[in-house]
Order: sequence, then C-alpha cells, then structure tokens
Amino acid sequence: MRRLLINADDFGLTPGVNRAIAELHDAGCLLSTTLLATGAAFADAVALAKSRPALAVGCHIVLTDGMPILPSAEIPSLVQGTYFRPKLGAFIRDLMLGRLNESEIEREAVAQILKLQQAGIAVSHIDSHKHTHLFPAIVRPLARAAAACGVYALRNPFEPAWSIQTGSFVRSLQLRTLNHLHDPFFQQFDPDQFATTEGTLGVSATGNLNAHTLESLLEIMPEGAWELVCHPGYNDADLDGITTRLRRHRVTELHALLAEIPHALRNYPELQLISYRDLQPTASAETPAESRTAS
Repeated sequence: MRRLLINADDFGLTPGVNRAIAELHDAGCLLSTTLLATGAAFADAVALAKSRPALAVGCHIVLTDGMPILPSAEIPSLVQGTYFRPKLGAFIRDLMLGRLNESEIEREAVAQILKLQQAGIAVSHIDSHKHTHLFPAIVRPLARAAAACGVYALRNPFEPAWSIQTGSFVRSLQLRTLNHLHDPFFQQFDPDQFATTEGTLGVSATGNLNAHTLESLLEIMPEGAWELVCHPGYNDADLDGITTRLRRHRVTELHALLAEIPHALRNYPELQLISYRDLQPTASAETPAESRTAS
C-alpha cells in the first residue's frame, strides 16, 4: 500500500493561504496542515479548522524568520531584539557554535503548541519552519516539548534520493549532505513513541512544485507512508505584507494539487490519502537504507 500524507505548511500566515488550504481540504486533496502560532491570520485559521474536523492540524514551530511567543528576556539565545534570527544561515551558524540554549528552545516550542491547544485545536503533530528540526540539537528539545503537550507525531524531514527534484547542483548537494543527519536525528527520541513517515517529498521541489513535478513524484513513490510538503496559497495583498520567497508559486502549487491529487487517487487504486492522525509510532530508524539516505 502506498500511503500519501499531504501536509500544507504556513496555515495562519494570511487569509489567502488559509483559504487555499481549506479549499484543498474541501476538495479531498489534503488532510493535514501545520498552523503558525504567531501567524497574522491565526484566528482565521483556527475558525476554518474548527469547521473542518477531518483536517488534522499540527504546530508549525518557528525558531527563525519570525516572532516568538515568549518574551525575549526568557529566550535570549534565540532572538535578536524581539524577533528570531531572520536568516536561516545565521541560525545554523549559531547552532553549530553552541549559542542556542536547548531549554529555551523547548520552552518556546511548548508555548507555541499550547497556544494552539488553548485555542481549541487538538494538535496532531509538529514540524518546523525551514525544517530546522532536522538538526539533532533542535529535534531533541522539540520532541520533549511535543511529549510534554501530549503530541506524539512529527515530520521526518529527510528527502529520499529518488525524489530530489532540483536543477541546482548546490541545492542537490546540500540536500544530500543534510541526509547524513538522518540516523542522529532518530537517536534524539524514541521512535516507538513518535509517529512519522518514511520521509518527506517536495522539499527540493519547493518553488517548483508544479503539476508535472507532482505527477512525476506520485508515479515513482514506493510503498510505505510518505509526506508531501506543500505551501499553497493566494498571491494577494495580504501576502505582499509578509516576508516570504514563495509568492506566485503558492498559486501554482494550489492548482497542481487540485488537478493532480484527484487524478492520482482515481488512477492508482493502491494509493491512499492519509493524515497524521492515521500514523502509528514505529521504529523509523529501521527504514531501508535506500529510503533514509541520498547516497
């Protein structure tokens, strides 16, 4: 059985992003999304989620390029002024230099998850903005935070070699290099406690996830449960006020999903669309080597 878990990131970013995610869910094209605790359209997203009980809503934990929940004085190693580091490169540099305090990461993650829960969202899973949790020193406190809040599912952020879709040699090399963090990643928490997938598709295709790319991925996706990460939305005036590199392409992703997912479900009888609620904890570190690495 091929099990496809489509998760839309950035729920709560803008009303246009929220509307696109709701439309995709209503059309039967996705069952999971992750909500930004400090998103400008958080309240709108919560209302849409509450009217769609079949939509699994997780927490899209932000540690860079955004605003924290906790006061800056409580998480000094994570912020510059009142915001997180705006650039991923600076975040990774300071992470590698040991400048980020794990207890502060855990407390901020708990605060973000709790904001969703206190708004009435039954948080189904966690992932992270910019996939920062692929680093062992980040997933370790995030897993502790999730467990403390009763959340036991998270994104396996590693993309298998067969799905890497990029024309950039540098980008391809980055992804293949990061995949060597796979085993250390799964050593930071009990894989029998946390549910996840075999891996994540679409990371390399971010900014290029059109109908052709999506069709190609679905054709070659092997058996097992795989997450497709996407960023659908409408490129409107609200998005103009948000710092994001994904603008016009959010509409491209929306149209690609609306066209290709119903087509794939009709033409591949063995393909099952699932959500994070359908996953069970598994010893994910035991997945086949060809699924775990990009070598």
